[in-house]
Amino acid sequence: TETAARCPFGHGTEAPAGHHGYEPFQMKDPFPAYAELRAEQPVMFDERIGYYVVTRYDDIKAVFDDWETFSSENAQAPVRERGPAAKKIMEEGGFTAYSGLSARRPPEHTRIRSVVQKAFTPRRFKVLEPFIRQNVVDQLERMLANPERRGDIFRDLAYDVPTVTILTLIGADVEQVDQFKRWSDSRAAMTWGDLSDEEQIPHAHNLVEYWQECQRLVRVAHEEGGDNLTADLVKAQQDGAEITDHEIASVLYSMLFAGHETTTTLISNAVRVLLAHPEQWQQLVAEPKKIPAAIDEVLRYSGSIVGWRRKALTDTEVGGVPIPEGGQLLLLMGSANRDESRFADGEVFDISRSNAREHLSFGYGIHYCLGNMLAKLQAKIALEEIARLAPNLKLEDPEAIGFRENLSFRVPETVPVTWEA
Repeated sequence: TETAARCPFGHGTEAPAGHHGYEPFQMKDPFPAYAELRAEQPVMFDERIGYYVVTRYDDIKAVFDDWETFSSENAQAPVRERGPAAKKIMEEGGFTAYSGLSARRPPEHTRIRSVVQKAFTPRRFKVLEPFIRQNVVDQLERMLANPERRGDIFRDLAYDVPTVTILTLIGADVEQVDQFKRWSDSRAAMTWGDLSDEEQIPHAHNLVEYWQECQRLVRVAHEEGGDNLTADLVKAQQDGAEITDHEIASVLYSMLFAGHETTTTLISNAVRVLLAHPEQWQQLVAEPKKIPAAIDEVLRYSGSIVGWRRKALTDTEVGGVPIPEGGQLLLLMGSANRDESRFADGEVFDISRSNAREHLSFGYGIHYCLGNMLAKLQAKIALEEIARLAPNLKLEDPEAIGFRENLSFRVPETVPVTWEA
């Protein structure tokens, strides 16, 4: 039996009657439940998690667009409250990290985003592009040298490339990929996971280390400068921009997670879905110029983030359903992206879809993902180089691929591939 303090989901339990098969933490194949919710109960209160679950495209887009009614302040809040031991570890470790941008509201959000946006420029991406491409080629060639002709796109390519990219961008140590991945896994587990008090303890230690590293990077930028995003933000501050060291460290705290975790997932899902549709993959091999459009269709059909959160600041309604002041909403973009009122044959993967770019995987409105161009650039380079170096890659046993349990991120645990000699 579950205790009152522990949410009864994510542990193999079945959805109660009236929840249309929806399991908040189950990511293996949530789409049939999403479709049923859109048809039968597009705004459903799920008492297991305490959220109004919203599934239709127009409703979700409208909520994202109305930041004055629907606050982002709960976007980074732990789904399950931290236990006493974890709280003690984090307090004693000086953990005071806050959202970089996604959980902030105007005018604070506007002020910080305007500073960050000036540093997060296409020029920086252009400088990084040859470096990203060489890293992709190196990782692919290493995988393809395996005499058993078997590999894992998640582990052999997608795990490393975006992490090295974001560490380079912000001026962190690129030898610390595994360290940052460990910290990021802890952040995901502590924010969007369902952990017991005991399970939270190692993750709490990791978050303290993670936050201390973000603060250290800001100190180094003050002392040594440098040609990276952290140094750009510090220099902007020194030149009069209104941003504090704590806010810069919080931006890094968010970026070091969001800047690689979702891109690792995007590359993994892109390869997984395209190889599961070999005729469409071969179209891209023959015409690589179609890759950018295909990436938008991957983001629509199998996005890295399938759910995001908002909080009602006043009594309101969504889709005709009353939402009380303080009511919390879980916006299922993974459902909205397949809503047939917006995407004809939404359950079908089609790289020639004309309106795929209307997906909501990067959000909408003032919180639209700042790193969308960098994520798409890395996925584009990865697919271009796979098409060139391994055009006949085959997906091995796609039905056996598992997905991590959490509320918001749809992350494959592996993307096993094989190839001919």
